Amino acid sequence: MEPVSAAVSAVLPAGGSGERLGGATPKQFCGLQGRPLVSYAVRAMERVSWISDIIVVVSPENIETMKSIVEKYGHKRVTVVKGGITRHRSIFNGLKVFAENQSSNRLLQKPEVVIIHDAVRPFVEEDILLKVVTAAKEHGAAGAIRPLVSTVIASGEDGCLDHSLERARYRASEMPQAFLFDVIYEAYQQCTDHDLDYGTECLHLALKYCKTNAKLVEGTADLWKVTYKRDLYAAESIIKDNLSQQICIITDLKEAVAQVGFLLHESLKSQVKVEAISISLRKNDSHLQNIFSGECYNFLCINDKEYATEEIQQLVDMLEKSNIPLLYPVILILVHLSISENISFSIGLEELTKIKKFAREVKKKNILVYGLLIQCKEKKRKNYHVE
Repeated sequence: MEPVSAAVSAVLPAGGSGERLGGATPKQFCGLQGRPLVSYAVRAMERVSWISDIIVVVSPENIETMKSIVEKYGHKRVTVVKGGITRHRSIFNGLKVFAENQSSNRLLQKPEVVIIHDAVRPFVEEDILLKVVTAAKEHGAAGAIRPLVSTVIASGEDGCLDHSLERARYRASEMPQAFLFDVIYEAYQQCTDHDLDYGTECLHLALKYCKTNAKLVEGTADLWKVTYKRDLYAAESIIKDNLSQQICIITDLKEAVAQVGFLLHESLKSQVKVEAISISLRKNDSHLQNIFSGECYNFLCINDKEYATEEIQQLVDMLEKSNIPLLYPVILILVHLSISENISFSIGLEELTKIKKFAREVKKKNILVYGLLIQCKEKKRKNYHVE
C-alpha cells in the first residue's frame, strides 16, 4: 500500500471513565485476550509506517497506567498526554502537543494531516486510514461513516413521538477521522466552552468554525466502538474468528519432517484452510511472504533440530518485516520432532530459559510462541510411530 505524501500523526482520546461498560476498570484498559483494549488501537496506528507520531490522551489518574502499557508491549512513537474533563478537551490537549511543543520527552513535528481515532475502536485497518487521510488532504477534513441500523426518532416534551428521520438520508458518524492539522486546531481554538463541554463531533467543529465541509468516506463494519460489556465479548469473538481461519505448516526439506507436515495437512484440511510448505528459513522464500501478506495468523513450524530458537527468531523477523497486520495475536507453534530408536529426550535448563525469555519478549509484539516436543520411534520402511 502506497504511503501518503504528507506528514501524518494520530491522536487517540482514551480518557473515558467507561460508565456504560460497568465495573471499576475504564473500558480502554479492559483486557482482550490478555491485552488491554487501548493497546490494540495503538498497535493499529503503530503498524502503519507513514504515521509518524501517536498521541494517547488519558485522564490524569491513568497516566502511569498508560505509560506502563506502552513499556510492557513495546509500543513505539507513542506520547502519553494528560486529558481534559470531556472528549473535546482531551482531543484539544492532544493537538496542543504538536502546536505548542508541550511534550517533555522529545520534539514532535507538527503534521500536515492528523488522524483522530477512538482508543476503544480496536479493529481499524490501514486501508480506511489511508482513505480518510487522502480525502482530508484534498478537502480539509474527512471521516468514516456507516449506514444507520435503527431509525432515529424525536420525542416531544410529553414523552410522545414528535417525528422520525428518514433513515436512508442519514449516516452514523464513525472513526477514524482526519483533518488538515491547521484546520482542526483552529476550530478548537475558536470553539466555545459549550462546544468543548457538550460537543462530540469533530467534523462539526471544522464545519462550524473553519467552513470546512468534510468528505464522508464509507467505512467497514468493524469500525464499531466498544461501549458495553457485550461489546468486549464481541471483540474477543472477532479475534478468535480471525485466529481460526487459516494455518500454515512449515517444515524443513528433510523427508521425515515433510511427511509429518503432510499428515497434519491431511488431518486438518477439512476443518480450516491449510497451507503446507517445505523450505529453509534461512532463505527469503517468496511463497512464505505471500502467506504472510494473506494475513495468516497461525504457524506450525516442524523441525528435527535439537535447538531451533535461531530459526524461530528468523520466522519472527520475517513476520515483523512482512505486511501482516499484527492487530490480532499471531500464534507460532514450534514442534521439535525427535526421530530415533532411543525414546529419551531432554532439554537443558539454559535452553529452556532462553526459549521462555524469547516467548515473553515477542508476546509484547502480539506474537504468541508455544513449544511442543514429540518423540517418534523409527521403524523399518520409514514408518513413524508417535509415542
